Amino acid sequence: MISATADAASSAERLAAWSAALKWRDIPEHQRSLVALRVLDTVGLVLAGYETQAARAALAVARSQGGAPESALLFSGLRVGAATAALVHGTIAHCRDFDDTFPDSVIHPGSTMVAAALAVGEAKSRPDEEIATAILIGYEAAARIGAVAGRRFHARGFHATGVVGPLGAALAAARLYGLPAEATMHALGLAASMAGGLMAFVDDGAWSKWLHAGWSAHSGVMAAQFAGQGFVGPRGVLDGRHNLFSAFIDAPAPGADALVGDLGRRWHSSVALFKRYPCAHVIQPYIDAAIELRRRHGLRPSGIERVACAIAPWAVPIVCEPRAPKLQPASEMDAIASLPYQVAVALVDGRVDLDALAPACRTRAEVLSLAARIGHRADDALGQDFDGSLLIQLDSGEALQCPVVSAPPDRAKLLDKFRANARRAVNERTLAALEEAILGSALPKFREIAMALRDNV
Repeated sequence: MISATADAASSAERLAAWSAALKWRDIPEHQRSLVALRVLDTVGLVLAGYETQAARAALAVARSQGGAPESALLFSGLRVGAATAALVHGTIAHCRDFDDTFPDSVIHPGSTMVAAALAVGEAKSRPDEEIATAILIGYEAAARIGAVAGRRFHARGFHATGVVGPLGAALAAARLYGLPAEATMHALGLAASMAGGLMAFVDDGAWSKWLHAGWSAHSGVMAAQFAGQGFVGPRGVLDGRHNLFSAFIDAPAPGADALVGDLGRRWHSSVALFKRYPCAHVIQPYIDAAIELRRRHGLRPSGIERVACAIAPWAVPIVCEPRAPKLQPASEMDAIASLPYQVAVALVDGRVDLDALAPACRTRAEVLSLAARIGHRADDALGQDFDGSLLIQLDSGEALQCPVVSAPPDRAKLLDKFRANARRAVNERTLAALEEAILGSALPKFREIAMALRDNV
């Protein structure tokens, strides 16, 4: 049983107790206002992702699974089990690497938490307020657990979303299944044994990265289902002898007070950054800087002699090296994770969108020529955020420099992104219905989201 005293309770028990007891009215307004934006972003990413081969594969797997028709697969006309729906939506939402990110841990929460909550919320006919609460719970748990590890999961070769995602999704799913605190703790404990995800995809552009988000959502739903049937999970997965941190990064577990001591008083998940471009998130501020310098100085690619990017050392093996595939990306994944290629597109076109991932852009001589003139320099002073600097040397001898910083959320730009993504899949009538369902009220109307997309099929 969960201990009656906070001092004796494990971190997992305290997270579970908070998750099970949280009331919508007790959540600060600045947090509540983020739910609609997170749902808007994720739904748009699912719609944009449906055109990919990865999505077709995920849908084929879903069709083969059978099971109870609990949850709708957006835009497909299919109904599948809740865990399968979470798997498909999470995978598709992440497959253009266009989803939000915690900068300290580089976890992608939206694809996992929104996918899990949409699936279970529909399966259990939960009210909008409860689905929104579950999304915030998942985000907050992932933010806190991820912050303890920082970027050390990546340093050890693990994709942090695949490690932490199942735990946040388990709390979101447990909340929507109506599990009490003890069963919620068991779900969290079980989900930790489903944690994983190798960074091996960085070497050959494989799609396993995208599966990590979907599998995290699926794992969280399954863990909650097992716990709901009385299956027992370990209580010490965050601070016991064989905890998540010691197993994955050989680090001492934080004390329960350090991890969960200010639950309900401080919300760590506010730091999640939305993406404006389909790229590894560390690249986004460099794109912003390149577009701004291009606009401000009327730059022409032919007049650029070289570009130098100062970047944090941890990001170099992800977006800068090995250099050859970064300069001539052979796949969407290569393009997504290439700093020189993405900056080159920004300087040539003045924008970066999903078309930048297509073969037609990846083989453009003007883009590839400029990418070859874009270099990087690792700077040990960087890395607190997605920070850096961009220096453009012109053939005239003039040097232009711009700091690289993460921009705060911009509702107008996020809406523009959603519209561009959704239009790849739906008509204008459906687009308007989706906007109204997600943004037209104080809370998203989750049932109406599925209805709007069903009518478009």
